[in-house]
Amino acid sequence: MSAAGQSAWRKGDQDGEEDEGMESSGSESDEDDIMEESADNENDSGPKRVYMPSMEPPKEGEELVMDQEAYVLYHQAQTGAPCLSFDVVPDNLGDNRTEYPLSMFLCAGTQADTAQANRILVMKMHNLHRTSKDKKADNDDSESSDSGEEEDEEEKKPQLELAMVPHYGGVNRIRVCTLGEVPVAAVWSEKGQVEIYDLRKQLAAVSDPEVLAAFLSEEQVKIKPVFSFSGHMTEGFALDWSTKTAGRLITGDCNKNIHLWNPREGGTWHVDQRPFTGHTKSVEDLQWSPTEATVFASCSVDASVRIWDTRAAPNKACMLTASQAHESDVNVISWNHHEPFIVSGGDDGVLKIWDLRQFQKGVSVAKFKQHTAPITSVEWHPNDSGVFAAAGADDQITQWDLAVEKDQDQEGELEDPTLAAIPPQLLFVHQGEKDIKELHWHPQCSGIVISTALSGFNVFRTISV
Repeated sequence: MSAAGQSAWRKGDQDGEEDEGMESSGSESDEDDIMEESADNENDSGPKRVYMPSMEPPKEGEELVMDQEAYVLYHQAQTGAPCLSFDVVPDNLGDNRTEYPLSMFLCAGTQADTAQANRILVMKMHNLHRTSKDKKADNDDSESSDSGEEEDEEEKKPQLELAMVPHYGGVNRIRVCTLGEVPVAAVWSEKGQVEIYDLRKQLAAVSDPEVLAAFLSEEQVKIKPVFSFSGHMTEGFALDWSTKTAGRLITGDCNKNIHLWNPREGGTWHVDQRPFTGHTKSVEDLQWSPTEATVFASCSVDASVRIWDTRAAPNKACMLTASQAHESDVNVISWNHHEPFIVSGGDDGVLKIWDLRQFQKGVSVAKFKQHTAPITSVEWHPNDSGVFAAAGADDQITQWDLAVEKDQDQEGELEDPTLAAIPPQLLFVHQGEKDIKELHWHPQCSGIVISTALSGFNVFRTISV
């Protein structure tokens, strides 16, 4: 749903095609006819109503058709085996980018059918143009312009370059940081190890076709981790690099332990063998404080969110605890980079906002129940302190703005009961993906959200953010 009260996706016929994909031209010759027919059907059946997937799933024979006008940019990409986790690789193309077409670099890890088939991927997505809103008008022009339009469509095809390296075992989570000028990725593997990879060769390969060809033929199989740690003794998902101390890392496992990594000279790390203890079940997510170098947050299957200080002994480092943060598992957290807020998402489908100044009370300052299945990812907008995005196992991504308040003058005047039940802070509902696992705002491309799911990657910017 857009901020203007429009549905971001419309119900349509089964003949609808997907929008622009990085393995195809992105052509949708029938989409406008589908939307027009859908609109006619809606007019015939009575007044239009806002469609909310959480309240009214599509009926048999119906599917959702994208509303082009709800997106500034929208693209899809496929990488073969699906990726459970990915991260944005910082680049030197500039900050706050709004000029199109866009380029971006990502690092991801696959969850293939067999351990041997997994790969760590470095991707360059480029030639990402704005979403066209005038396809039907263009099609109604004279036939003499057809060849020119085809050439224009060809020039606007999104492009994807891939540099893959073998990785034994599925990748549970991957996070990227830059040490000096060296981009590295920390990889949590299902085989119970955390590994560090140098990404320089892969990034050089996706940036130059000749280098890519040489990389695939000669270098690909030679890439090995520069450091690995198997002290967790089991697999895990929680992982985060510090933004205050370069190279400092925390990792949490399914056996409730958290380990602190500190960088050493020569490209290695010292991993404290004494785990931070406090959680009673699997640690699901970790987040460093954006303002204090020794403070981090964690969440767990034990339903708690905790705040830790590494200056204390590991068995005494837990400083604050919200013991019943959610009704069950707390899956994900995100620490606001501008305000003392943490957003959490749980198996209960609830999103909660925690004010760290009141954290000891154990009560959130805001609570949203829009998703109908477990929350799988949350992240604050990198620049707008009131905006965050969330993904759920209900195949939805929602965008929220805490600064929006209900208009008291219109309260009680809404004829559509669906609208009346929607929190005013909900800006947008994005659909079209299957089994969404993780999302990130691009820190350098304004308003861009990237997500990974069983159905592949989506890259989009809505009209709301």
